[in-house]
Amino acid sequence: MEAYAALLAAAINAGTPLMLAALGLLVNEKAGVVNLGAEGMMLVSAIVGFAVAVNTGSVGLGFAAGAAASMVLSGFFAWLVVWLGTNQYATGLALALFGGGASTYMGISYVGATLDNPKFAVPGLEGIPFIGEALFRHHPMVYAAMLLCAAIAWFLYRTRAGLVLRAVGESPQSAHAIGYNVRLIRLYAILFGGACCGLAGAFLSLVYTPLWVEGMVAGRGWIALALTTFATWRPARVLGGAYLFGGVTILAFHAQAVGLPVPSQLLSMLPYLAAILVLTLISSNANYIKLNMPASLGKHFKPGA
Repeated sequence: MEAYAALLAAAINAGTPLMLAALGLLVNEKAGVVNLGAEGMMLVSAIVGFAVAVNTGSVGLGFAAGAAASMVLSGFFAWLVVWLGTNQYATGLALALFGGGASTYMGISYVGATLDNPKFAVPGLEGIPFIGEALFRHHPMVYAAMLLCAAIAWFLYRTRAGLVLRAVGESPQSAHAIGYNVRLIRLYAILFGGACCGLAGAFLSLVYTPLWVEGMVAGRGWIALALTTFATWRPARVLGGAYLFGGVTILAFHAQAVGLPVPSQLLSMLPYLAAILVLTLISSNANYIKLNMPASLGKHFKPGA
């Protein structure tokens, strides 16, 4: 039972950065903007957060710096796609490539550095057999990500501001016609998405593996993008999907550890193969995608056009 509890705990830990990034991208897409630069933003936030934590000794400052760095990149992305009208897909890909190169350059002097990884536990609950080890011995950011998921669901479907955001993603022309500043709303959504991707990247270098390694995000930004479609743009499904992909990742590592006679390269491919399989199954029903996808997703809006 202890082994199963450890596996469940590891799956939750592995799924947390996916959930953080996917929630931010979901808010972007609800406003009608596709940001393919998640991988680059996560890489930059990972190195910035790690560098700040190493130099200040504060993991909290590291998270804040990682979120801020990613917000700067997302703000530049917003200026290009919302105000200048550049292609969202091409601009996002450029951001992903830029983030990869920039993080490699900034991280040269931090290769080999490490951070302490203190243990956390929820008082009074961590001692419960099985459940305590599986659910109540995580970093506070894990629980913050769960609360963020609930908060986003409440915001989108229970508040007027959330209704306006969704209206901008469905029909920006109509939202503009009744007096809403579509560009500003999209800017706020993109900045929020950048902050979430920043927290996800910082989580990887500060908590998940408290060190810096070039390319350590390892495709998680792309999986987070796939996760928004897998979840059909619903926050609760993002939570379940993130932990599902996290579990696949951990099972691949566990299979290697127990000596399963399968090439390690194939096992490492499992999370990405799972993402491709899920997207293939979902995409086979085009009507299902159209029913749930924001109608103006990826489309530029220009006032007066």
